[in-house]
Amino acid sequence: MAKKKKKFKLESDESGFVFSTNPDFVPPSPDDSDEDDSAGKTTLYLWLEKQGRGGKTATIIRGHEGNDLELKLFASQIKSALSTGGSVKDGEIILQGDVRDKLGAWLDKEGWKWKKAGG
Repeated sequence: MAKKKKKFKLESDESGFVFSTNPDFVPPSPDDSDEDDSAGKTTLYLWLEKQGRGGKTATIIRGHEGNDLELKLFASQIKSALSTGGSVKDGEIILQGDVRDKLGAWLDKEGWKWKKAGG
């Protein structure tokens, strides 16, 4: 019997508000959040590397600002969309093969800013 994989999931309400005894307290609404959607804010850099990989090509995504869970979730979405393998190491997403063109098209569709760099 095959095991089912667990997927990373971010909670929709991450305000951190739990309970207040102050009768005048008004909980913050999601619109008041100081955090903007990370898509489109930062520029992702797409690198092509061969060194140290046995001659095989890898596409490296650098510049994603977020915690480890967000990075893993983002990598999972990319790998599913592009039908490619990969991993997350040291704040970088490593994808198998030269998928920069397909990745660029997908990032455009999702609203991210990106640039080809290196390689």
